[in-house]
Order: sequence, then C-alpha cells, then structure tokens
Amino acid sequence: MIILGLSGALSHDPSAALYIDNKLVAAAEEERFIRDKHAKNKMPYESAKFCLEFAGISPEDVDVVAVPFAPIPLTSPARWHYAKRYWYAPDRALDAILTGNRRFYRYKDNIMELLKKLGINPKKIEFEAVEHHLAHASSAYHLSGFKEKTAIMGIDGKGEYATTFFGYGENGKIHKIKEFYDPDSLGGLYGAITEFLGFEMLDGEYKVMGMAPYGDASRYDLSRLVDFKDGEFSVNTEYANVVGLRRYKEKGKGFYFTPKLIDWLGPRRQGDAADDPYIHYAAAIQKLYEEISLKLMNYYLGDILNETGKIVFSGGGALNVKLNQKIIAQPNVKELWVQPASGDAGTAIGAASFAAVKRGIVVDKMEHVYLGPSFTNDECEAACKKHPNKPNYQIISDVPVEIAKILHDGNPVAWFQGRMEFGPRALGGRSIIGSPSAKGVADRINEQIKFRERWRPFCPSMLDRVAKEMFINDHPAPFMTFTFEVEEEWKTRVPEVVHEDGTARAQALKKENHPRYYALMEEMEKLTGNGVVLNTSLNRRGEAVVCTPEDALNMFFGSDLEYLIMEDVLVTKDTKK
Repeated sequence: MIILGLSGALSHDPSAALYIDNKLVAAAEEERFIRDKHAKNKMPYESAKFCLEFAGISPEDVDVVAVPFAPIPLTSPARWHYAKRYWYAPDRALDAILTGNRRFYRYKDNIMELLKKLGINPKKIEFEAVEHHLAHASSAYHLSGFKEKTAIMGIDGKGEYATTFFGYGENGKIHKIKEFYDPDSLGGLYGAITEFLGFEMLDGEYKVMGMAPYGDASRYDLSRLVDFKDGEFSVNTEYANVVGLRRYKEKGKGFYFTPKLIDWLGPRRQGDAADDPYIHYAAAIQKLYEEISLKLMNYYLGDILNETGKIVFSGGGALNVKLNQKIIAQPNVKELWVQPASGDAGTAIGAASFAAVKRGIVVDKMEHVYLGPSFTNDECEAACKKHPNKPNYQIISDVPVEIAKILHDGNPVAWFQGRMEFGPRALGGRSIIGSPSAKGVADRINEQIKFRERWRPFCPSMLDRVAKEMFINDHPAPFMTFTFEVEEEWKTRVPEVVHEDGTARAQALKKENHPRYYALMEEMEKLTGNGVVLNTSLNRRGEAVVCTPEDALNMFFGSDLEYLIMEDVLVTKDTKK
C-alpha cells in the first residue's frame, strides 16, 4: 500500500511524506526546495513530487492521501469553547459556531488541486483527514517503537481548535484522555512572549529557550499569565493569546499579546542583544512553561507512567529541549521518545502513519531522519562548473581524514553529505561543523557565517559511546531533542558546545545511521581525544536549510566559509586574493 502524507493545513511548514507499506521511504519540507523559510501559504508540491520520484512511484500508484487536519463537529466542545473564550471578538466567535470547518474545506479543495497538479486522480484515491493532534500523536507513538502501554503528550500553538493533547497508545491504538482548546494554549503563550521578546513565532521560540539560561527566573513572577487548578488550565487573555482589537499593535502589525502586557513588563524588546530585563523574562516564561507542562503531564498521564514509564511527545512544544530534560528527570519516566520533526512539518508523517495503522499496517520505528534528496559527485561537480563564482574544487579520496584535519586546525566546514534531514535539526546531512575544542569557533560561525545573535548556542554531535562519558544522564539521544548536564571534565574538553547553564543539546550518533559522519568523529577522536564535533544547520539567519549543491554553493559564497565538502568534492576559497 502506498500512502502519501501532505501537511500545510495551518498555512506554514508544508511537507510531504511517503509510506510504502510499513516503511517511511521519503519525507521533505517544501521550504527547502523553494528557498522560502516556512513556505507560508504554499502547498507541498515540490516536496510531494520529490517523494514520488525518489521512490519511483507513479502518481496513479498512490492508494491513500492523508492530511493532518479534519472537520470538527458542532457537538464537540472545541468550537463552543473557542466561541466562549473569544467573546470579545464576535466575528471570530460566531464563525466558530456557524462555519467552524470552513478552513478545512478550503484546505481540502487546495489538496485536490495539488493532487491534479501531481498527476494523482482525486477520484481514485482514498482521502484520509486526520485530526491535527492525532497526526502529531501518531508521528510520535507509532514511530517510537514502544511496545508497552505508552503515554502520549502533544503541545503546540493549535490545530483545528485543540492546542494540547494527553492520551495513551496501546496495541497500536491511540486513546484520547484530555484536550485543551484555543486560546488555552501553552505553545501559543510561549509564542506570544516570544513576540514580546522581539522574535518571530515559529523560529523565535528556540531563541527564547537559548536566551533563558542567561537570566534569573526568580526575578519576575509570570504566573498571572496562566491559571492552573485541579488539572485545568487557562491562559489569561488580558495579557496573551488574543485576537482582534485586544492585540497590541506596532507600526501597523498586530501581536498575540495586549497593551496591558506592555504596561506590566515594559516595551517590546528590540535588537539582538541579550539584555536586562528581557533575559529574565525569557528565563521566567521557560520556567512557567516547564512547570505547567509537568503538572499537566503528571495529572493526566501519571498513572500510565507509573505503570510502564514510557512517554512520547510531539507538537512544536516538544522541540523545547529544556522541558524534555526535565521530563526524563521525572522519577516515573523511564524513556521519552520525541518525534524529531515535532513541528507541523512532521504531521505529514503523522497523518500517513495514522492512515497506515488504520489499515492494519504496523509501521517501522523511526531510526533516522535522512529522508530527503541526495546528490552524486557528478552532480556536485556539475554545480561547481555552472556556478558564477567559479569555485576552486577537487575530489578528495578520504573525506573523514581530510576534513578532520581542517577542523582540527580551527576551521569551520560546510558539510553536505548523503540524504537531507527531515525536521528542523541538522544531524550531519546539511550541517556546518567545527572542532568543539577550538577556541572562538562558535563566535566565528555566529558572527561571520550564520549572521545570528552571538549568544546563540551550538550543539555537539558525538559517537554514541562518547555520550555515556560526556553526560551525567544516560538516555538515548539520536535527534538533538534533549539537553543533558555535561560532566565537569568535558566542559573544558569541548567548551564551544557547552551552554551557559552547563548543558548541551546532543546528537548521539549510531554508526549505521550515518557511517561517514561517524567516521569523521572517529578521526576527530584520534586528533583531539574527543569523538565530538560542533554541529549547526547549513543555512544563514532567516534562510531555509540548504537542499541542493547549488544552494550550498550560494551559501558558501555568501558567507565567510572557507571550506565546503559536498560528498567527495572539496570546495575552497582562495583567501590570498
């Protein structure tokens, strides 16, 4: 059975994923192909086209098309809750009651047009509309490989109406326990404060998380933003998660917080500096997010965790690695599996996996995220020959050995190898790498290559056996979805990847998942004693991660990078000119 998952219902992060029977054979995000970060208001045409072509699937062979958005009946409490809580915006409230599924039908029409464009006859496929949070849940539970009864948690901004999901998986079936509905959204609240702190939603949340360790959460009490009692929570819409006339406006742009928040906390942050009091606000919202999430988790999922200790987590909120660190530290949690593409792009996988399981297929565990396109040496050479900057390049015979030497000399390298990753984390397919023991390499990458805030942290990729030595906690970490306390000795050995609070967001790599990247770390271990590399995504600030050799060359010549390795093709700059 061939199942095509298509996301993009929420007007951002469209993507496609392809299952052939039980195997996830391809997945990619539209932004990578069209070079438009988040690809807002676009449909996943190029990504779907790639998936089909990669797998050698003809459009007429597709059996099922699954999407992560579904109609919500009027009998559901979701639409009524939305209307009640947005009473101050009568147009929104009435719309939820009278035409609450209008967005779904508009999206379905767009999907049908997309299928025709792809050459898929809409009349000859089964169409599966999966509730947004069920798609998130499936992407985590069904791909975790967990066999025991498993707690499921989902936190994001919102789907159709739901914002937060608690349930469990057993014998392949997902059971709902509790959902919360817009505007009562922890993800939405974190996003609103992200806007107040001068960042944009969808990207800025990670910056807030990175800024938080520089602040003191005890300096400011933000608890008035959320009311929590007896397992119920609500966001205080006097301050945040607002629509319409309640929004604070600046230069004609409306934000998801109110003027009352400005009156309380002061002006919205401007610029790139991590400064007082905003670093403390970042620390305080991170603390509040962690506290409420953990309270809800233990309230609704505590019994299941006490029974089996297994939990999976998805939704944009699952990319908060500090929260994940707190979850695995809970005494009743034995193992947490976080979907590496937890944001909305990952719902293409979730919708497809949900549709597969519904049809009696047991889908494989997700072992890696290398699901996008790859390129041959010939294709990389051809891109060099065509590029207007006429790159200096050569074929090298032993990539891990040669690149390790360049890293050891203190140089960052653009690393373009194998299939492109799916999801927001660079995991050795499309990365900028450096030696974590080379003083100043992190600052150089921030300032001269990625052109981003100097306080932004970097992550280590390491041999899986090294993770057990480097971190205080022993927990699987293949996808950079957790932070760990770094052992004191390692803080001085790899200082460029240790954050302000003494933690690091890690990728512990298994050899079978990326042999060449693993071999590079083995060579670094021979040279430095540390089987670790500094790793960040191969893109500049505000850009999508590179996809093709042409994209890599454009970034190379648009930054101070001096070395780019594309498969066996080493590109260098003549810095003497």
